[in-house]
Amino acid sequence: MKNFVNKRWGSYEVINEGKKYTVKKLIVDPNGQLSLQSHEGRSEHWLVAEGKAEVIINDETYNLNENQHIFIPQGAKHRLANIGNQTLVVVEMWFGDNLDENDIKRYEDMYNRDS
Repeated sequence: MKNFVNKRWGSYEVINEGKKYTVKKLIVDPNGQLSLQSHEGRSEHWLVAEGKAEVIINDETYNLNENQHIFIPQGAKHRLANIGNQTLVVVEMWFGDNLDENDIKRYEDMYNRDS
């Protein structure tokens, strides 16, 4: 397992792991966004620690500021984007029976990654 991983949108660091949960620190660059995606084996919780986030869950869009959080149900299509001029820092918690990084189905991706 890698604890720190660079991505096209920024980076993430695994903070802690348990049998049914993983906690990460996501750092999203200005204008960066994760793919529109879903997961079969887990739900997610996002807490904005620094910056401004736009979150899409299914057909709803939410704007979150520091100290605001949101729950992403298992199977929901979702996306996280940095809509501010500064780095976005999000604490992400996965919970479920499949905590595999490969439990991802991509629908749209500005970096043209496959699902």
